Amino acid sequence: MNLGVFINDYKSTVETVDRLKADKLGFIFVQNGVFHTTLKEHGKSSPLLDKTTNLYVLAEDIATRGLTEADVDKRVKVVTYSDVVDLIFNDYEKLAWL
Repeated sequence: MNLGVFINDYKSTVETVDRLKADKLGFIFVQNGVFHTTLKEHGKSSPLLDKTTNLYVLAEDIATRGLTEADVDKRVKVVTYSDVVDLIFNDYEKLAWL
């Protein structure tokens, strides 16, 4: 099963993510979840970025928070709403929201 997970909050969700099982796991960071892709705590990136290689962040939510694509961790692909729709219909059979 391919699972896409929307992460919309900047809080520790690592424990929940560790319990997810999927053949392909993808994170789509939206709303305040985009801070996982841009902020570093104590010089370290969010531990969520180490959980999968399929990482996406919504460009519109980055801009809304006064950030730019240059602020985003290089492991994360910046996507638009249209790209998210394509991910939902083409890449992920199931979706979750954290």
